[in-house]
Amino acid sequence: MRSIFLTFCLIGLLTLPVNARELVIPKIPKPSQEEVIAIITLHDHDSSTNIHGIKKEYPNMELRNIFVHALNGFSVKVKRKDLSLLKEDSRFDLVSEVVTYKPTLDHSVPFIGGDQMRGFYDAQHRRLTGKGVRVGVVDTGMDYHHPDLKRSYQGGKDLVDNDNDPMETKGEKQLATLHGTHVAGIIAANGRLKGVAPEAEIIAYRALGPGGYGTTEQVIAAIEQAIKDEVDILNLSLGNNVNGPDLPITKALNKAVEKGIIAVTSNGNSGPGIWTVGSPGTSYRAISVGASTPPLNLPFIKIGLGSRAQEIGLLPIEGTKKWDFPLPEELVLAGIGKKGDFKGARNKIALVKRGELTFQEKISNAEKAGAKGVIIYNNTKGNFLGNVEKKTQIPAAALSKENGEKLKALLLKEKMIPITTIYRRDQDKIAAFSSRGPVTVNWEIKPDLVAPGVAIRSTIPNGYKILQGTSMASPHVAGACALLKQAHPEWTAVQMKSALMTTAKLLSNEKGELYHTYEQGAGRIQIEEAVKADTFIDPSSLTFGLYENLRGEAQHQKTITIENKGKRTKHFSFKMPLDEPGLVWKLPISFSLMAGEKKEVKIGLSVNPKKLKKGIYDGYLQIHEDSKTLHIPYLYVKEEPDYPRVMGFEMGAGDNGETLRYELYLPGGADEMGIALYDADTFRFSGFLDTAVNAPRGLREKVIEKMKLPPSGTYYAVIFAKKGSKEDRIETSIVIP
Repeated sequence: MRSIFLTFCLIGLLTLPVNARELVIPKIPKPSQEEVIAIITLHDHDSSTNIHGIKKEYPNMELRNIFVHALNGFSVKVKRKDLSLLKEDSRFDLVSEVVTYKPTLDHSVPFIGGDQMRGFYDAQHRRLTGKGVRVGVVDTGMDYHHPDLKRSYQGGKDLVDNDNDPMETKGEKQLATLHGTHVAGIIAANGRLKGVAPEAEIIAYRALGPGGYGTTEQVIAAIEQAIKDEVDILNLSLGNNVNGPDLPITKALNKAVEKGIIAVTSNGNSGPGIWTVGSPGTSYRAISVGASTPPLNLPFIKIGLGSRAQEIGLLPIEGTKKWDFPLPEELVLAGIGKKGDFKGARNKIALVKRGELTFQEKISNAEKAGAKGVIIYNNTKGNFLGNVEKKTQIPAAALSKENGEKLKALLLKEKMIPITTIYRRDQDKIAAFSSRGPVTVNWEIKPDLVAPGVAIRSTIPNGYKILQGTSMASPHVAGACALLKQAHPEWTAVQMKSALMTTAKLLSNEKGELYHTYEQGAGRIQIEEAVKADTFIDPSSLTFGLYENLRGEAQHQKTITIENKGKRTKHFSFKMPLDEPGLVWKLPISFSLMAGEKKEVKIGLSVNPKKLKKGIYDGYLQIHEDSKTLHIPYLYVKEEPDYPRVMGFEMGAGDNGETLRYELYLPGGADEMGIALYDADTFRFSGFLDTAVNAPRGLREKVIEKMKLPPSGTYYAVIFAKKGSKEDRIETSIVIP
């Protein structure tokens, strides 16, 4: 079983009870019954290996797909007991079992400058609407009968049913999908709603089927097909929680860009913590997109009076009645939101903790008890965004764990506290759920850009819906690329990325401080500025890597290429970044470039480790182009930074009734790692499932013999990994039958 589970980069579509985290190990199948699908890649330099000849060497292996564009490799169906033989074959660069995927306007398009493009024209004097640009959407399919999408849809492929009909899954409610239609509408809706590029051509690739599930093989097959179809732009609003640059989807996207496609992908919804970006948002060549807020009127609750009053921001839960309380209201505590928790909540607003029940159930229970509204606070760090399927008669809003626990502490003392609602205009803030970088191993800055991803109204089968997530941010950028491609068909993927990044708007937090590069990349896209760009910088961000010089100062040097594609000579100069103890910059002197000229320049960074106080140093290099200022993000990582040492833990049945399998991902390897088990009722230590020292970086897979397993039952598992002075843990429960 391949453990890395991927999701739509979408927030609030599903609300699972907390016990959904429980990892139940199914009954163990016999070896003859268990077949798996795997992706096998050959070494990049290898073009001579006869794949059909390999099939003859492994007669029990079923050859499924041969990839020549997205990857140098193929996919197979094989008995699990034979998979280890393939992994030992030196001709193969990677043998990776397929993973399971699930998909992680009207005001956001004008906000990023999309409507202003109607005043710009291409070489044929046509308004910029994306006309003639082909955008591939790898997703759950598309409702091409939707009146807003009829004109945009120009065919596609179903990689789930293997036909040419990429319609969204319909039928039973729990299996029906809508994600791909929502994404397509943001890019190119052309009816009641107008997408970013309303006349772009959408080529839909259905790689995720009923319930929104698919496999690595289907997604790679979709990328392969898109390369064959010669699409101009490719959008993938999906991702996982494994922060590494070496997974198959990431590699396939890099290959697509090498073939000339502009690849755009969502950055993930695991924020606000650092190091939370997941593949394929870790792709070096793709444009990875985080989520920011469009203009929103958000409610704040005010507690107390005068200068001692506290203001706490709320995030309305989509699908509930509008949060509208013009007069002071009473707030009371209502536990987890079960029916019996709302005693005393009539005509009051109830504070409820997230978990165990769905949002719909909590709000319904509050409504039946006569509550006026519900505030649901998170049960994990940070805030969240959610929605409900059925419209409610009372309003509901989300609150961060930290603020929720503050209110809970007050209520335990006072039983009831008065609150007043005020509204504020909010925009250009990084969404709490938006995943942050950097990427482990290569320390790349991700996301590259941010775009609106909160409360985005777009098309769904038979209607419209507001959704949020980096799934919604990514197609804003894909649509922007369609406009730029129409205006500048000669631009390469590298030039497109540069134009968007160097002209983006840098965003600041509530304190007025710039967000970090690993939170916003180069900033929020500004299409109007990007379309006018005629200076290109490659690369568009600088990563100086990890300090590894144990003997003293480290000298780093990066080369960037600056190209003047304008019609006149330009003058360039660099502005020295703010002083940071331990860092000394060496920047180029001023220079000029004639029209059509380009120049390689060296950026030097000297590092004194004795003066370094932080784990990560980042900021923005400013380049003055005559009277205009361009910027590129930079990042430097001190030795052994604070990234998670372990992630992606899963367990499953072994190849026979005598074994159990687990796997996890170690981004930087581990000096020590292990899986400790505790009795779920008494929390008494029950022993180690596994331990290791000096474990290498990457995916760790292990088979545990039954004789080494504890007795049947439910266990609390602590998976830990230590690297240097840092130790991280994953805590979950498992059931051993």
